[in-house]
Amino acid sequence: MSLTIELHDSTIAHIFCDLAKKLKNDYEESENEYCIRLPKKLGSGFIKGTHFTHGIGVLEFDFLLNEELVLEYQKGLVHPLKLLFNRESTIFHTFETSDETHEIQRLESVILASTPQDNHTFTFPANEPICVYSLEINRKLFEEKISDFLADMNDDLMTLFRDLNGTQSFYHKEYYSLDIAKYLEEFTECDLLDFMKVVYQEGKAYEILSHQLQQYLDDLNGTGNHKITRKATLDKIENAAEIIKSELDQMDNIVTIAKRVGLNQNTLQQGFKRLYKTSVNEYIRNFRIEKAKELLENTDMNITQISYKIGINSRSYFSKLFKKRYGVSPKEYYNQINKGSEE
Repeated sequence: MSLTIELHDSTIAHIFCDLAKKLKNDYEESENEYCIRLPKKLGSGFIKGTHFTHGIGVLEFDFLLNEELVLEYQKGLVHPLKLLFNRESTIFHTFETSDETHEIQRLESVILASTPQDNHTFTFPANEPICVYSLEINRKLFEEKISDFLADMNDDLMTLFRDLNGTQSFYHKEYYSLDIAKYLEEFTECDLLDFMKVVYQEGKAYEILSHQLQQYLDDLNGTGNHKITRKATLDKIENAAEIIKSELDQMDNIVTIAKRVGLNQNTLQQGFKRLYKTSVNEYIRNFRIEKAKELLENTDMNITQISYKIGINSRSYFSKLFKKRYGVSPKEYYNQINKGSEE
């Protein structure tokens, strides 16, 4: 099953009018923000839009779908320049006249421009957590902001921003940096209100834009092999997570884990915060308790054995952590499972 929605994206408001019409669901509007929550039939989560001055806008897709969602952008329109950052599961992009499908994987970013004859199609898969941040730039409105700096830009970027009528398509993909991941998190988790929120988020949007353009130039010029470094760092962080999962009962300290994967402790901590939204210690603790629940459900091990298996030597401490996470003690949970199986 698949749901296709045709979108006009000349403004953030146009997007939400089209979404509301197709989903038959009203959107919320407040100050410079729009938000539409997915109907239960389609899934759970939301799509949020924010508009700022000089043609800058942001779209946030944060949902879990019951069926595939396809967004087709309307032909004949000049669509905004898009800087898209994928924070979760793989999504897919195509240009209308091309047979090539672009995979945009977790922690990858894309700079995208279409033409009025060759428009974007985005496909979001079902049953996968989707979290995408898209910086939308109306180049006609943004021209005033950037005109004084165009002469100093790289030729490719100057051409891209001067293409006000969308005559040329553009596609560039790379892994984004931990700095950009931090700015994305600060934008999406901002808890300020009213004017202060607008000012703060607009500043973050420009930080994201400037860092992404600098990344593009670094990758284009081969300056310091930044693209390779970003990918290598992400691989090392994910390797550390795998070590934690496979060696839970004999877990090293954070300094040792960092050395094993070739990172310093601060980079490892920052990486876990950006990738997994938690510290290394919290990640270890959470995985231990999740593993304990799995062992209670699927093995004949007793609670003491499980406690040692997940690397916690104190049964009382294990019980405290388990109850904090699941609301019952390991013994109570074990009894609930057995009672259910007997019935």
